[in-house]
Amino acid sequence: MPKNSKVVKRDLDDDVTESVKDLLSNEDTCDDAFKKSSLIVSDVREDKDRDIEEGFLSDEERPAWNSKLQYILAQVGFSVGLGNVWRFPYLCQKNGGGAYLVPYLILLILIGIPLFFLELAVGQYVRRGSIGVWNYISPHLGGIGFASCMLCFFVALYYNVIIAWSLFYFSQSFQQPLPWHECPLVKNKTNTYIEPECEKSSATTYYWYRMALDISDSISDNGGLNWKMSVCLLAAWTMVCLAMIKGIQSSGKVMYFSSLFPYVVLICFLVRALLLTGSVDGIRHMFTPKLEIMLEAKVWREAATQVFFALGLGFGGVIAFSSYNKRNNNCHFDAVLVSFINFFTSVLATLVVFAVLGFKANIMSAKCITLNTKKIVGFLGNTISPDLIPKHIDFSNVSPEDYTQMIEIIRRVKESDFLLLGLDSCNIEDELNKAVQGTGLAFIAFTEAMTHFPASPFWSVMFFLMLVNLGLGSMFGTIEGIITPLVDTFKVRKELLTVGCCVLAFSIGLLFVQRSGNYFVTMFDDYSATLPLLVVVSLENVAVAWVYGIDKFFEDLKEMLGFSPFRFYYYMWKYITPLVLLALLLASVIQLGMTPPSYSAWIEELAQEKSRSYPTWGLVVCVSLVIMAILPVPVVLTLRYFNLLDNSVGGFSSVSYKKGRIIKDSGAPDDDDDASLIHSKSPCSEAPSPVPGNNIYRKQSAGLDADITPNGRYGIGYLMANMPDMPESDL
Repeated sequence: MPKNSKVVKRDLDDDVTESVKDLLSNEDTCDDAFKKSSLIVSDVREDKDRDIEEGFLSDEERPAWNSKLQYILAQVGFSVGLGNVWRFPYLCQKNGGGAYLVPYLILLILIGIPLFFLELAVGQYVRRGSIGVWNYISPHLGGIGFASCMLCFFVALYYNVIIAWSLFYFSQSFQQPLPWHECPLVKNKTNTYIEPECEKSSATTYYWYRMALDISDSISDNGGLNWKMSVCLLAAWTMVCLAMIKGIQSSGKVMYFSSLFPYVVLICFLVRALLLTGSVDGIRHMFTPKLEIMLEAKVWREAATQVFFALGLGFGGVIAFSSYNKRNNNCHFDAVLVSFINFFTSVLATLVVFAVLGFKANIMSAKCITLNTKKIVGFLGNTISPDLIPKHIDFSNVSPEDYTQMIEIIRRVKESDFLLLGLDSCNIEDELNKAVQGTGLAFIAFTEAMTHFPASPFWSVMFFLMLVNLGLGSMFGTIEGIITPLVDTFKVRKELLTVGCCVLAFSIGLLFVQRSGNYFVTMFDDYSATLPLLVVVSLENVAVAWVYGIDKFFEDLKEMLGFSPFRFYYYMWKYITPLVLLALLLASVIQLGMTPPSYSAWIEELAQEKSRSYPTWGLVVCVSLVIMAILPVPVVLTLRYFNLLDNSVGGFSSVSYKKGRIIKDSGAPDDDDDASLIHSKSPCSEAPSPVPGNNIYRKQSAGLDADITPNGRYGIGYLMANMPDMPESDL
């Protein structure tokens, strides 16, 4: 091989393959173990200077995305989830309307994009799941990867239950009228009356708590399994298992539908909602900024937290997806693109939600005006003088403006006695200010609004199918965050691991489809994935910027991308994002400390929610969830510190040598990349035995050690024994 030649990827013909066999057949006959061993390629790293692409391939060639579009859709599907539809609009409504978008966008640029870029970069560079990535960055902090897997598992347990709820509502939407359109009637021998629990609340509230969840009064009263939800949960896990069983080869194809369909539905909903009465009132309410609220620290804290969770940081799904990329993929462009797609999706969803809620507010306001007008007519001549009512008002058709005028006159005249009349203001703004989020928005407020839509079953089917697809997109990334690291680390079959993981998760998930299951969903959501996630991402940032070294990381990025990232990221990763994450972590700890652990229980007799404290065992579970999620970090650190784990883990990697092909990196190698001599001892002789270059050696049961190739990372070829002036092999 000529000097300074470049490393190439080439196919070997059968003759060359046979010459390799001939070469290997010349081994010493006393080396039985050597003969029985397998030929593998190993890359032993010295001072963390290794060829990542070659060294971190698994025993088979690593799968790859079929196209860049498929990869982007996977990342978008993972980051855009249910929180974009029912969490972001609530925060926008609560924190100053349109003014909330300003701190959110600022924090997205300052912490969201840099941290998202960081995860994409390390996944693509190391080409491993979260366990392999953080073990490579710092073996002592290798527990970060296991903590990410724990977080993914905890979240998957309850997140798929929300998909099961959506599947149930989806299956019930093929009816006219919708089953939650009105309160059910109860018949007995003498008369017929409205269900009391429904009459005290509303039709959609009753259907959610009693017909769907059949909820108990407390978390201590499990009430047995809800068989309808159990079947839906089984269907949800079956869908996830079938989509993920072949890894990205199967889930990647599903992404085309699961990632794009929600956008079709959101746009259809927006167009339809804008044609409804009152939708403009809702959008105007959203974009009316309350600038004074922007000065409150709580608004910035909640905006930072939403940015943090919206992008799916810390779960390992981002790293897992990016690990299937080519090494020269421009992951900086991907980070910016996906982050802004996520932002604009949140804004689009908020427009849809406020337009629909504006329509609902007008409906509720009209009902309120009708009811209170009847009260005023009853008071005329007794409590209220007819002379107080303006002459132009027609009681058979009272407009919102006329009603407001009447109420103002009566309030001014009656003053202190006004409250005794029990008249409501019926203001649309008051209705819009009722902040709802989460399941309350999706399964109560939105479903109630859709009952007033023309062709309501069609829109209900579309809405809940959209929720199912949003949930599945996030579930694919979450499960990938579990499967990919474990397959990379323990070399188990992906199909078996996927099925086993889904079966185990379904079995544990039955906890969430008991009558008290909704309370456990709240518990897991509050404690298993909030504080631990902040800890994990903070450690990720510190591991890259301060342990691995920000300067070396920038050199790696330049080598991988072909250009050096903006200096902006240098200062963000090293100083700004660690401080912001630390502040968020402290704020979350303080908030948890100041707010006693509690949950909202539905009381059947009162037909309303009531806050209750967790029992003692519930507090133990809450604390255990936090500890279990972050426990792998100190455990691995302790084991490494006391040398109870082999420090070479993560320092060695292997790749199979396939017949007829040498798997090499096509990037530009070092200049001095000649084939080199590897010194190796035969087990039964002091004579050196010929072994392949670039640490190609026969792996023995006794564990033969191989030395590093003298010419660095890119030595290739099969060499003869280590003898002076020995010519190179043409191979």
